[in-house]
Amino acid sequence: MKLARRITATGAAVAACAAAVVVTTTSSYANGSDAPVTVADGQPGFAVEDFSYPNAEKIKAEQGIILKRGDGHITLADCSFSDQLLMVQPRKGKPVCFRTTGTSGYLSLEIPSVPTIRASADHSAGVTLTRPESKPQQVEIPKGEWAPVGETLDPGHEYTLVEIRTSK
Repeated sequence: MKLARRITATGAAVAACAAAVVVTTTSSYANGSDAPVTVADGQPGFAVEDFSYPNAEKIKAEQGIILKRGDGHITLADCSFSDQLLMVQPRKGKPVCFRTTGTSGYLSLEIPSVPTIRASADHSAGVTLTRPESKPQQVEIPKGEWAPVGETLDPGHEYTLVEIRTSK
């Protein structure tokens, strides 16, 4: 007899919870503010990733660098742990470091006046730099190595780092 009462009580509690969820869901959609958007076939819409760099505006304001888009495998990092990081040394200002993960990575950015870059210990890097009215400069950097780029290779002209690609 006790088992039958427990089963009945549990069933009633489950039914009450289910009813509460239905009522709450229905009432929150009543004003239309939280209602899911559907597409032509009646299914919910899809989230679309635009690969924009998170907190890019805050980083631009604080550090003066523009981080545009990437695949998430090259991320801004604290240079105090720089031994394993990709390091960009602008002519003016502090070094900018990036953590590289995965088998490959991509980041679109803008860091002005870059004369040297070091690839991370685990990834080689291909970088693209530009200057007005000139062909883009592309440089391959072996794992863990420093490489001259930009104005170091073309004295008298300032180059902006615009792209980093990494691979294992």
